[in-house]
Amino acid sequence: MKLTLRQMEIFLNVVESGHLTQVAKEMGLSQSAISMSIKELENILGRPLFDRINKKLILNELGRAFHKEIIAPYKKFMDIEYEFRNSLDKGIIHVGASTTIVDYLMPQIAFSYMHNYPDVKISLKEGNSKEIAQLILGGAIDMGFVEGVVTHPEIVKVSVAVDELVVVTSDSSLTQEYTIEELAEKRWVLREEGSGTRGVFLDYIKDMKGSLNIVMELGHTESIKSILINNDCMTCVSKIAVQNELNDGVLHQVKIKNFECKRDFLMIYHKDKYQSELFKKFVYFSKSIMTQMLRVE
Repeated sequence: MKLTLRQMEIFLNVVESGHLTQVAKEMGLSQSAISMSIKELENILGRPLFDRINKKLILNELGRAFHKEIIAPYKKFMDIEYEFRNSLDKGIIHVGASTTIVDYLMPQIAFSYMHNYPDVKISLKEGNSKEIAQLILGGAIDMGFVEGVVTHPEIVKVSVAVDELVVVTSDSSLTQEYTIEELAEKRWVLREEGSGTRGVFLDYIKDMKGSLNIVMELGHTESIKSILINNDCMTCVSKIAVQNELNDGVLHQVKIKNFECKRDFLMIYHKDKYQSELFKKFVYFSKSIMTQMLRVE
């Protein structure tokens, strides 16, 4: 048998009062329950803590030493309990995000949130949409933010923002409006299998995806941009991922006829996940900041 916080609470109340009847009344317990708790505590420690004098419990030498040792940690435990019961802005949130979101959105969101709520820590894991879904199913993260399709029946999906995909290249001579068919033979560099960006783009051009000349597949958009800047290639990525390069003229958006490829950024979580106030507050904050960032041109 192990010492419990309940036994410590009863012990400290008996020390303060000296009478089992009074402690039982104050704690809403029977006198026999108080007496049994004290006896169990003494059995655990292997010796009496009180002298029974004139129907009153008086601490003996061991009891006084025990009281001195437990009073501080007990009060600390009570302070911790009070703080967590009354604070909605304290804790650790485990968040997963797929590559586009973790590279261009989530770091600023997490940093801003922790700046506003310094007692909250954000633990951030990266992966493609498929990997983030697996982390949700395994209970490794509280929530995920992905740009791909997630279909598992145990995962809840909530749209938090709308993202635009664009076709870009470093070839400044492509100034006309084209069709995907006219560009299919160009050298394309895309994200890897399992990427939400790749999946949404190929699904959008599903009638043409078999004709697309894919020469390389990479796991990060930054790697793709590096290839594009130095080579005559094309890709389709989130506009927010290349906004700076478009503004600086390093990359160019290709005009494509009837091409309006948009996708939802999704917040996902397990259907059995308890939604604490801290959970809800971070979701609301993330949605607000993400929407604001995606509006910036």
